[in-house]
Amino acid sequence: MTVGILALQGDFREHEEMLRRIGAPTLQVRLPKHLEQVERLIIPGGESTTIGKLLAMYGLIEPLRARIRDGMPVWGTCAGAILLAQRIADGRADQPSLRLMDVTARRNAFGSQLESFEVDLPVLGLGDEPLRMVFIRAPVLEDLGRDVTPLAHLDDGRVVAARQGTMLATCFHPELTPDERMHRYFLAM
Repeated sequence: MTVGILALQGDFREHEEMLRRIGAPTLQVRLPKHLEQVERLIIPGGESTTIGKLLAMYGLIEPLRARIRDGMPVWGTCAGAILLAQRIADGRADQPSLRLMDVTARRNAFGSQLESFEVDLPVLGLGDEPLRMVFIRAPVLEDLGRDVTPLAHLDDGRVVAARQGTMLATCFHPELTPDERMHRYFLAM
């Protein structure tokens, strides 16, 4: 099973390193022809507006939507979660995105880069040990549709990880920690 990592902008190399460490073959996806060669895809953190524009520029939006609608597992981390969301709060009205997961992603929910933080929280499906979560200009997920399962909440109740069918969204960066559990969870989907 080859895992594609959208490699247009953002921290795709960190995901690639994590997947290689756990023995999963990877392919950097930059064009529609690359997308045809993978069984699942990670959309990494970075800048959601920039990644969206590059998706449009390289003709990836419609092929990605079709593959995801056909059941290809996809995981969006931080900016990737924003790009998966059907609705984007505090974003640009013309921001290109996939608009597939029945959630609202609120961009920069914690403020600027200066408000970045780390916290240990439990994640549904990962066992009892909390997961270290790194939040950098992170979104939160709101208005979850009835088919969306929240997987992790902050202490104040805000959702920071969710799953809908074969779509996974995390508002944090698990690729920036040594913990492999989120990547293994995605591979098992």
